[in-house]
Amino acid sequence: MQANKPQNFYKNVSEALAQPNLKAIIRRTTDKADAKRAEAVSNFPGFENARTQGQKIKDHVIKHMDHYLAEFEKNAKAQGAIVHWASTGEEATKIVMDICKQHEAKKITRSKSMLGEEIGLSHALDHSDMERIETDLAEHIIQLAGDPPSHIVWPAMHRSREDVVKLFRSNHKSPTQSEEIIDLVRSARRDLRTKFLTSDIGISGSNFLLADSGSSCTVTNEGNAELTITPPKVHIVTAGIEKLVPSMAHAVPLLRLLTRSATGAEITQYITFHNGAKREGDADGPEVSHIVLVDNGRTKMLADGMEEMLRCIRCGACMNHCVVYKHIGGHAYGSVYPGPMGSVLTPHIEGLEVANKQTHACTLNGRCEEVCPVNIPLPKLLRALRAKSWSKKYEPITNRFVVSAYAMLASRPKLFQLSSSMGVVMMKLFSRKGWIQSMPFTSGWTSNRDLIAPESKTFMQQYKKQRKSSNTAEKQQ
Repeated sequence: MQANKPQNFYKNVSEALAQPNLKAIIRRTTDKADAKRAEAVSNFPGFENARTQGQKIKDHVIKHMDHYLAEFEKNAKAQGAIVHWASTGEEATKIVMDICKQHEAKKITRSKSMLGEEIGLSHALDHSDMERIETDLAEHIIQLAGDPPSHIVWPAMHRSREDVVKLFRSNHKSPTQSEEIIDLVRSARRDLRTKFLTSDIGISGSNFLLADSGSSCTVTNEGNAELTITPPKVHIVTAGIEKLVPSMAHAVPLLRLLTRSATGAEITQYITFHNGAKREGDADGPEVSHIVLVDNGRTKMLADGMEEMLRCIRCGACMNHCVVYKHIGGHAYGSVYPGPMGSVLTPHIEGLEVANKQTHACTLNGRCEEVCPVNIPLPKLLRALRAKSWSKKYEPITNRFVVSAYAMLASRPKLFQLSSSMGVVMMKLFSRKGWIQSMPFTSGWTSNRDLIAPESKTFMQQYKKQRKSSNTAEKQQ
């Protein structure tokens, strides 16, 4: 599967809705995630206080970003790491590829990293003479399938067990004939373990960067980050500059929020803090350690008044609770970052002119903000991007005409009430058993689902009738 493009959002959505089993597969995972998160939060009485604390930590770092970046660089170098700076995704990828070529690497292991996907690193490796090996089980699945990730926590959630069985039997050297999950995991382990131990370079992302120690923190359920980082002679971290926290004491509250929000677990299986290259006396570890700090639109978000989005700790809770995402999945967004958080991030990475349609893929019901562990006001940010897109005239002419016509009607109450009454009559003509399957000018809705039929009277007509009845009753008293 080729990655969809953000500018083709409407076409991507139509294709996603046409897939018969996609919605069921997505709901199977997201509904389970919803339930587990709710249980985890109910068992953690201090969750709301922790959210406030997490928000304050992130806001403090964002406000003093220059200070903490300088501190992190100083302390990371003291730990023996080589620190690189990249303004764009292309620059970051070039730095990583140059390091790989410098060490004449042939085999590269990668631990799951959305930043790596964001900067196009996987594509760059695939178009080189080096072998890319994804070590996360879900990333391994989508690499075999040729798919982009569809979720930032569960990248292969769009694939069924039957799909995985076929992929493993076609690609593993010693595939299992069983369809049990435990046997499929063992099949992947047999195929990947030797590659872990013989890779030339390991590349990981980072969940948090600790400014006071220069450490990088990874959070996984499989231990693949540790196996990606420890055996190879060279380790490369790619991380967005917003991953900074002042110290370990500040990372811990965010870790408590991250795992509960992402998977509904109190804590994940593997949380590791990496500190530069192997030192004298160390039993293992890389001989060379590189850290690539990436901007790629993040400082632009600060300048554009979108700094609240930089709080994001990439838990995926907003996607799991998004009614739009649950219907269309991640690929329809055409971006590395789908769902509500992606609809804010993508316009700053790809450009608003390219990704303005994603800002409208939201009902503004506020569920995403309600579950965000660091209180990001996603609906507010999406409204701001919609307003900016409108002011820059990125919206289609038809949309601008409809909104202008609505504004004209809404500013003239009598005309608005007349047109509403006519609209109700028109819709009633096309309704069957309470639903409308087809009607002129509504294909954007009815092509994929039925439209509920309106009440027999408009709101204002019902309001006037009720008010008249109340006044009559008062007079009779």
